[in-house]
Amino acid sequence: MKLVLFGATGHVGHAILEEALTRGHDVTAIVRDAGRLTQQHKRLHVVVGNVAQPASWLSAAKGADAVIASLSARREGDSDTIPNAARTLLDTLPGAGVKRLLWVGGAASLETAPGVKVIDDPHFPAAWKPEAEAQARALDIFRASKADIDWTYISPAALLEDGARTGTYRVGQDKLLTDASGTSRISVPDYAVALLDRLDKHDALRQRMTVAY
Repeated sequence: MKLVLFGATGHVGHAILEEALTRGHDVTAIVRDAGRLTQQHKRLHVVVGNVAQPASWLSAAKGADAVIASLSARREGDSDTIPNAARTLLDTLPGAGVKRLLWVGGAASLETAPGVKVIDDPHFPAAWKPEAEAQARALDIFRASKADIDWTYISPAALLEDGARTGTYRVGQDKLLTDASGTSRISVPDYAVALLDRLDKHDALRQRMTVAY
């Protein structure tokens, strides 16, 4: 497949890039600074662009089988960039002939009990809240969208950390998944596996899902 990836220079985005190339996909990475993406591959194409400026990447995205967005607001310090990017992609991609969008979401909006979310925990780190709230707003934008595109918002476990690629994971929807010890975790490589599986299986259309061990 022909994939377009935003955020390939980030930690999760790089794992998604590696997994996509391993599966034989052609990947066009849209990056703001090409110097930060040192990887070279015959099926990797790099385009300098900014998700907030469609004119910088639209021609590269036309006709792609799917777009994957792994975005963070940490560098800009402006959490509005996350929901704004969701809106931009939903508004722009259908006109470029793109029918599939996979979004690297957050875990903070998952429920730990009916009506209680991860972010509601009094011990939730204050420094994480702006981006967590921004990801929740992005989810609201996806759910309210009438755009002609099959999006999937993929929340990781509460702990998304370095680790091995096992290829195994469990799938849920709006409830935080925990293991027998009450821990919610998944490795970055296995999160990438789960995301690319959604593309290959063409499932979880127009919904949020979560993955964890």
